[in-house]
Amino acid sequence: MPSRPDPRVLLRLLGLLAPYRYRLALAALALLVASGSVLLLGQGLRLVIDRGFMAADSAALGRTLGLMLSVVAVLAMASALRYYLVTWIGERLAADLRRRVFDHLLTLEPGFFESAQAPGQAAGEITSRLTADTSVLQSLFGSSVSLALRNLLMLVGAVALMLVTQPWLSAIVLLGIPATVLPILWFGRRVRRLSRASQDRVAELGRYADEALTGIRTVQAFTHEGLDRRDYADRVEEAFASAVTRTRQRAWLTGIAMLAVFTAVGIMLWQGGQAVLAGTMTAGELSAFVFYAVLAAGAVATLAEVAGDVQRAAGAAERLLELLDTRPAIAPPAHPVPLPEPLSGELRFEAVSFTYPGRETPALAGFDLTIQPGERVALVGPSGAGKSTLLALLLRFHDPDAGTLRLDGIDLRELDPGELRSALGLVAQEPVLFTGSVADNLRYGDPEADLETLRRVARDANALAFIEALPDGFDTPLGPGGVQLSGGQRQRLAIARALLKNPRVLLLDEATSALDAESERLVQQALDRLMVGRTSLVIAHRLATVVAADRLLVLDEGRLVAAGRHAELMASNALYRHLAELQFGRHATDSVTDATSQAHT
Repeated sequence: MPSRPDPRVLLRLLGLLAPYRYRLALAALALLVASGSVLLLGQGLRLVIDRGFMAADSAALGRTLGLMLSVVAVLAMASALRYYLVTWIGERLAADLRRRVFDHLLTLEPGFFESAQAPGQAAGEITSRLTADTSVLQSLFGSSVSLALRNLLMLVGAVALMLVTQPWLSAIVLLGIPATVLPILWFGRRVRRLSRASQDRVAELGRYADEALTGIRTVQAFTHEGLDRRDYADRVEEAFASAVTRTRQRAWLTGIAMLAVFTAVGIMLWQGGQAVLAGTMTAGELSAFVFYAVLAAGAVATLAEVAGDVQRAAGAAERLLELLDTRPAIAPPAHPVPLPEPLSGELRFEAVSFTYPGRETPALAGFDLTIQPGERVALVGPSGAGKSTLLALLLRFHDPDAGTLRLDGIDLRELDPGELRSALGLVAQEPVLFTGSVADNLRYGDPEADLETLRRVARDANALAFIEALPDGFDTPLGPGGVQLSGGQRQRLAIARALLKNPRVLLLDEATSALDAESERLVQQALDRLMVGRTSLVIAHRLATVVAADRLLVLDEGRLVAAGRHAELMASNALYRHLAELQFGRHATDSVTDATSQAHT
């Protein structure tokens, strides 16, 4: 992205305003009326002084003040209408843009958010774009653009009326405005930079405190309180020093602004006063002239401020449009093949190879496998062998670099990704729960499920008892990530959610490896119910999965190196024997080998 954004990028957003063109037209009309009313006030001021005060005509003074009051009333109503309309348009634009970007983000594959080669695309940074960048654009279209147009009209009108009133004095003013405004703008930019630095320091204070308080158990367990107090105090002092520097610059800005403005007004009054004394200019004309000069100077300063807002908004627009312009790598085909009804659940991997972006070693290389409908297959292998990659490819979170994956003989790339995923059920090792109630989380499996259906799947997942023990049962809010639940409870909710989806193919990154014995027993019972009658592909970490599988697959460095039952592999494959003894213990593997051998003889 260029270091200085191109403001023309903002023109691409104008299409979002097309549905609201009548509101825009009404806002423009209100803007014209309000600007014209302000300019009329200058003429009213001239009449009040010349025909009222100087002529000592109380009737003329009353009439003129009455007219001015009418103009002020029109100005107030037009300004209120303009403020409401442009603010509404700005908020509407931000809302439409947030919705459009979020809707588009949901079409992008997980790899987009996880790519190590694109640190700017991390989920947290994208969330910032959705909030902060759209707020910048809301401020531009809901305030700054209106201010710019109003002040541009005021500048043109004020300069025109100054030239009509007193051409030679207008030349002095037009030369003096930049000399007055430029130093103020220079100090203003310094103050803004220092304000941002001060805000960053304060944000760092919040981040440090949040980290320390969130991890208070670790802080206290390692008696780190003293170091944390010292580090936090250092950051507090840095924030204080930054705030003092900012305040000093703001004080200079205030003083210089007052001095420059009153000096300029004084020079105008001196020159204009000489003209009044010479009889070439009336006192009312001088007052109106000063009024217009102040309007013109204020308009120039505001336009300069808006120019900075436009640059910031252009940067925000580039970041948002970059997201909107990103095309999903996993997209539905133009004419997707429908899944057969009923779906049998046969899976085939044909010479599949895949390498993650930014890596050199393939995660899978020439992988061939056929899984029969209803078969329960366990995947075993060292870390990085390609087990999780198989599940990710089946879900089409990635497409293979070479080879083909098939479901019931259909190439996955010929299917609509949404329809494919509707036939697959995933239970991850660390299940994701969302903010909302227990029922809300379960209904991820079926948004239309009624309470009785929820109770049934919860019972099958061994989750009903603890759900009913919660304060509000199925309506109990879980909080972010289900933090109020234990690991086993979260896992059983994830299984219930998968049961509710009723998938034909089940993908399990087995979820019992981090659970205590009782939780493992309950979760394993629920998994056994879930796998009945379904094609199941399970990443095995526990002995129970090995025993229950119809077939064990041993993966190493992205290749299938052995397949068979536990007893067969213990006898024939050194890698499997090593992994089994590491994971399950030598005595456990001996006993299960005997048990499985007797069961199959």
